[in-house]
Amino acid sequence: MPFEIIHFRNAEEILQGKGLSDHVRDTMECIHEDLYERFYRGNMLRQTLDFMGWKDNGGLRLLPDRRYSYKGWRNRVAIEANLQNYEWLLEGLFRLQIGFDKGDIDTGILLLNGYRSKKSPLSENVVLVSREVEALYPTISMPVTVVLFDLGTPKCIDPDNPTSPAVNGGSNQSNNNPKDKEDPVHE
Repeated sequence: MPFEIIHFRNAEEILQGKGLSDHVRDTMECIHEDLYERFYRGNMLRQTLDFMGWKDNGGLRLLPDRRYSYKGWRNRVAIEANLQNYEWLLEGLFRLQIGFDKGDIDTGILLLNGYRSKKSPLSENVVLVSREVEALYPTISMPVTVVLFDLGTPKCIDPDNPTSPAVNGGSNQSNNNPKDKEDPVHE
């Protein structure tokens, strides 16, 4: 599945009450389509949220006189995101909780990378997120929706290709040094 939507503490009912349930799903589908296998996702995420109408925040700031603002905001629903790593869950929830406690938002949507290594001893993504969000109560007490994305591996990074930038230290040239190659005859 390209993404999983998990609601906590009546967030789904709040989105339905605001008439945003279908729009949220459409936005997530658009984000997946636009960002799948992309390397630079930050600017594309901003463009997609803007295109889908999530940039009407007028610069809604988390803290006065600071640049911290939500990735998107619409009808008192804020979007926060980090599509690079799942561990941003706590920081993203904290940022949304600030807006909720100040009365700026009614609910929040947190977008995260749902990829975990197959070797991970942790349970399935949905179970893990549920356990962690519930463990943060009462510190994080707001209604929130967490969306876990599978955005694939960027096309320019191929772990099976030795000339890939991520594998060969950023170089697109293969190592042609004969001393570095395995020689089965002289082992």
